[in-house]
Amino acid sequence: MFGRLGPHYNALFVIDPVNLPFVLLLRPDPDDLLLEVCRRNVVPPHEARISGSFLDLLMLVDGDLDGDALFFARDLTVTGNTEAIVCLRNALDDIDGSIAGEVAEMFGPAGRAALNSLRRMSAKQGTS
Repeated sequence: MFGRLGPHYNALFVIDPVNLPFVLLLRPDPDDLLLEVCRRNVVPPHEARISGSFLDLLMLVDGDLDGDALFFARDLTVTGNTEAIVCLRNALDDIDGSIAGEVAEMFGPAGRAALNSLRRMSAKQGTS
C-alpha cells in the first residue's frame, strides 16, 4: 500500500466527514503513521482535504462506493494536492479487506460494535 503513495507517504490529509463535529488528520507514513481527531474549527495545516458525509466516506474506505462516482455526483469534495489524493486512493484500492474493520479491531469489542452499527445505518440509507 505505502509504495503506491510515492512521494506523498508523509503528506497530511484532512478527512472531513461534513456531518460530524470533527475532522480526521491522516499521515500515511509507515514509519510515523498518524490518525488524529481534530476539532472542526481548528483544522491543522494539511496538503489535501477530502470531504463528504460520514457514511459515504466510510463506504468509500470499505470499498463499497466508487470515489470517482462520488466525486462526479458532487457527494465528495477534494481540495489541495489532488495528486496526493489520487495516490492515496490508489493505495487504498490495493488493500484487501476493510480498513474500517482493521481500525475498529484496534478498539476491541466496542470498536467492532460501533462499526457494525455504522454499517447497518449505511445499509438502511442505501435502501431509502
